[in-house]
Amino acid sequence: MKRIRSRAPGPRTPVTLAVPALLAIAFLLLPLVGILVRTQWPELGSHLTSPGTTEALKLSLLVSFWALALSLVLGVPLAWLLARVAFPGKAFVRSLVLLPMVLPPTVGGVALLLAFGRRGLLGPWLENTFGITLPFHTSGAVLAATFVAMPFLVISLEGALGGLRPRYEETAASLGASPVRVFFTVTMPMVAPGLIAGAALTWARALGEFGATITFAGNLPGTTQTLPLQVYLLLQDEPEAATSVSLLLLAIAMLVLVALRGRWTGTPAARAHVPGPPVDEAVPAPVPEPDATQRSAPQELWSLHAEVTGFNRLTLDAEPRTTIAVVGPNGAGKTTLLRALLGLTPRAHAELRLGDHDVTGLPPHRRGVAWVPQDGALFPHMSALANTTYGLHAHGVPRAEARRSAKEWLDRLGVGHLAHRRPAQLSGGQAQRVALARALAARPRLLLLDEPLASLDQTTRAHVRHTLRRHLDGFGGVCLIVTHDPVEAVALADRVLVLDDGRAVQDAPPTEVTRHPRSPWVARMLGRNAWPGTATAEGIQLTGGGTLVVADPLPAGSDALAIIAPEAVAVHRDRPSGSPRNVWPGAVREITTSGSRLRVLITSEHAPDLVAEITPQAAAELGLADGTPVWTSVKATEATVVAL
Repeated sequence: MKRIRSRAPGPRTPVTLAVPALLAIAFLLLPLVGILVRTQWPELGSHLTSPGTTEALKLSLLVSFWALALSLVLGVPLAWLLARVAFPGKAFVRSLVLLPMVLPPTVGGVALLLAFGRRGLLGPWLENTFGITLPFHTSGAVLAATFVAMPFLVISLEGALGGLRPRYEETAASLGASPVRVFFTVTMPMVAPGLIAGAALTWARALGEFGATITFAGNLPGTTQTLPLQVYLLLQDEPEAATSVSLLLLAIAMLVLVALRGRWTGTPAARAHVPGPPVDEAVPAPVPEPDATQRSAPQELWSLHAEVTGFNRLTLDAEPRTTIAVVGPNGAGKTTLLRALLGLTPRAHAELRLGDHDVTGLPPHRRGVAWVPQDGALFPHMSALANTTYGLHAHGVPRAEARRSAKEWLDRLGVGHLAHRRPAQLSGGQAQRVALARALAARPRLLLLDEPLASLDQTTRAHVRHTLRRHLDGFGGVCLIVTHDPVEAVALADRVLVLDDGRAVQDAPPTEVTRHPRSPWVARMLGRNAWPGTATAEGIQLTGGGTLVVADPLPAGSDALAIIAPEAVAVHRDRPSGSPRNVWPGAVREITTSGSRLRVLITSEHAPDLVAEITPQAAAELGLADGTPVWTSVKATEATVVAL
């Protein structure tokens, strides 16, 4: 019987690419094999424990660790600057960082000598002022190793910072954390893999530095003679010992690379998901009612006044305990408005007053404006409880009080039993509720929620909506909620702000917006047919073509929006007779289910697309299917016209 050989799926490797690749591997591998073959293994121990080698090893470790420390002190801020700040000459600075990686080490040593030598640019000043002489001193070896090794740290960490979404840092700032606190508590922990990888590469490169060290610091035993320099000397008198020391350096370098396993940047996205015990997302934990002390506690009230310019152009005023739903099509400026109020975007600027305090000139962490972005932006290295206490700690609340308050908020939103889990162990809905608890616990003056319930299932959404509504009723400031859900807008908001192209199209109570939407997008969001056009003596000349006769026309020539409820559209197989003033032929393009009824999309050459809502029985009687020719009719009294 023939053995069937399995072959990995995928395209075959072209021979013209495989052969050069194998030659490249052999080219890189043979020198390493040469060291292994030529090593005198019986004498390896004596070579590595000789006084000269031991002294050089100690000096190499001293120099490499000092170079690593200096690289961390100087390189971490430089990497952050390159990754986070736009400034003139940024490309030039990045080129300076990369230069030591491509510069011949001996040229680097000459450059250091001309800068810090006794006759260099700074050398005489350092010697006369501080008595510091760098050449031919251990500190000179440290400086040379730092010069050639620090770029590995900067490039690796800059890549990690580039992979970290600024939303985490911006959210931390909105919770009251200063830039320095954000850097050490959010940024650095989240890019720790990249920092560790860069530090390991920097240390390994500093340990093996030769050219710049011998040129700038010399080769003095016990002072600047590191292991690479000793290998150079041993090659002249004891080549076997030089091979043994080379093997030691090779082993250290390989151990560093194997430990890293290719993780050069270690971006936050590489964090593994750690599953936790299953939790029923649809059955949140009971939410306790606030006790009498909490209900009667005095609370400061914060009104809102904002003059927004730039991409967004509007004035926003609201009394304390007002919730405003911000709606509009994609690109209307909803998120830009929130970021302008936070002071986080150059696209728009907000002159912002909260209560009696003008906070326009304050940085984001001092405005008292809390933000919940669309994905929650929970800090992945913290538990749910630590996330919720973050804003309280930033405001100086004692640890015990912060933990108690955070636990109360988690309990209110039904996730108190998940307090010790990290975000990777939470479902999307659970993580969003933790993010809400974190924002509410921070005691903000203005609360900004960017689609806070979008990731929740229907059952959990209803529960959290009820809980959020109850807490917003007692919130002493103003809350803005960006949403695409008309149910959320009606259930949570006291007002609905409709944006389009950065401008306020409508700002009214939900009932008014529902009855008389002034935006085609809002009308369609509410399930209505919305046709913009120009008013005529009898109705509207539609922008999409055709005319619509209405019972109460607007003054001729004004911009208008006609709104037709789907249930007011009649569908016929033959041209109808009788009273309808608006009749169009068309064809069925799509049929979808809406509760117990069907929504039929009908296209026509004589009018814009029209949605009709009928019963399944009526659809069956009419024999409707995709492509079926039909007639539609709308009574003039069923069309509502709104001036734009």
